[in-house]
Amino acid sequence: MASDDLQLNMLVFLRWFHIIAGITWIGHLYFFNFVNSQFQLVLKKELKPDVNPYLIHRALWWFRWGAMMTFLFGWMLFLAKYGHGGLWKDENGQITQRTMWILFGGLLGTIMWFNVWFVIWPAQKCILSWIKDRQTPPEMAATVKRATLFSKINTYLSGPMLFGMVAANNYFSINVVTLIVFSAVGLGVIWVLYKLAPKVGNPLG
Repeated sequence: MASDDLQLNMLVFLRWFHIIAGITWIGHLYFFNFVNSQFQLVLKKELKPDVNPYLIHRALWWFRWGAMMTFLFGWMLFLAKYGHGGLWKDENGQITQRTMWILFGGLLGTIMWFNVWFVIWPAQKCILSWIKDRQTPPEMAATVKRATLFSKINTYLSGPMLFGMVAANNYFSINVVTLIVFSAVGLGVIWVLYKLAPKVGNPLG
């Protein structure tokens, strides 16, 4: 009984840390794509070296470490609950639909984590260094384009990814149709948010 209680407490804390880290990560992802992207359009060019290195560096710290902690706690939780906890397969030895939803969300989350650490963050380090030094090297435009593209990819992937995480506990049926439908819904919601971003919260009306 004590062992069961200890395992339950461990799962609760793993899930708790996973959720906190995920909120931090995805919150900053949405900040960059729906708020900061619009802010940069109106920020005067001569002010960017004084503003962006301090604002964006801090935001990127929470962003990338939020991604790392979400990734680590998420897979730790999966292994503890589904592997050690026996939820991986049903009584017939088949992978459960609940597991497949988690793996779907986890796969997308892992792709997003990889993009953060091995594409977006390296590119942003270069960009912020150039801005701080008031330099515009020939490769800057391509680097900005690459960072923006992969950040946008992550934003779109976050819709289906979050649905996969929620569906594991609330909507167990998974097949080609449900994957297509709910992925389309997730992508559609993000598309709407991108369309709203330039129109909402404008201090000039």
